[in-house]
Amino acid sequence: MSIIEATGLTKKYRSKSGPVHALAGLDLSVPRGTVKALLGPNGAGKTTVVKILTTLIRPDAGTAIVDGVNVVRDPKAVRRIIGVSGQYAAVDENLTGFENLEMVGRLYHLGGRVSRRRAQELIDLFELTAAGNRPVKGFSGGMRRRIDLAGALVINPKVLFLDEPTTGLDPRSRLALWEVIKNLVAGGTTVLLTTQYLEEADQLADDIAVIDEGRVIAEGTSDELKAQIGGHRVVVALVDAADAPRAQQVLARYGSGEPSLDDDGRTIEVAVTDGPLALQNVLSDLGEGRIELHDAGMRRPTLDDVFLQLTGHHAEAERPDDDSGAKRGKKTDDAELEVAR
Repeated sequence: MSIIEATGLTKKYRSKSGPVHALAGLDLSVPRGTVKALLGPNGAGKTTVVKILTTLIRPDAGTAIVDGVNVVRDPKAVRRIIGVSGQYAAVDENLTGFENLEMVGRLYHLGGRVSRRRAQELIDLFELTAAGNRPVKGFSGGMRRRIDLAGALVINPKVLFLDEPTTGLDPRSRLALWEVIKNLVAGGTTVLLTTQYLEEADQLADDIAVIDEGRVIAEGTSDELKAQIGGHRVVVALVDAADAPRAQQVLARYGSGEPSLDDDGRTIEVAVTDGPLALQNVLSDLGEGRIELHDAGMRRPTLDDVFLQLTGHHAEAERPDDDSGAKRGKKTDDAELEVAR
């Protein structure tokens, strides 16, 4: 049973260059108790989806339902059952970690006693006990993200919206935050996660929806999406760039698409359907052709592979206009997301 259902969501903004279609008939379904990842480049429409589902903006057309409640008809009821964490930690730097969480509880009208109890529970849950009584301005980036995520959990939400939650975090902090999210889902929370990182979706998501130009263009598990563009890549690095044309011909024999040549003129790769067998054949043919190699190997598709194949551009590419349809900074978007608390 789905706890989030969106059908035909459309949203258009005006900009100096003309109308911007942030969403163009997007459909989305999220089963209860799962993690759904919205995967897409900047400007694809991910944040606009989150804003609509968290009642911050109204769609021009389409319907959005969260736990049986229409987000346009009864936004207050939706806000009582959701938590939201934006791309950057929306916390008061002059307050302590504990005070930030207590303040969120009071904004939810939980009362002083309940707000303090819940704040302490979350401080302990996120392993911030030693830092809970220190001003947030002295926190590391990872600690700020944990406090922000804790704030989204003050009311024990049925649905948690995470808009690129690990942006700017170092690898260790990212892993720690992933573990927290996994534990929340194990406890029954449903998570809708936006991200640009395939690795993040790999680790957290039960299902992934790839979004581009305001539409879902592919959907499935991480493995299913990778399989759509070829299960593996064979990569060879040549000693002599002059051998590149002949090496490309060899890779083309066993690839499922055209081999690509890197800017260095020596590294060639191609998508293949049977990685081990293709690699074995490529090495054999290159050896017979006396083409010397620095290195050779096989890898799984990356985020860039998925997006280059599905959208025709690289994952890190940004649209001329962002999700908001105006030249606004990310801090403004995150301040709006914070209102949903």
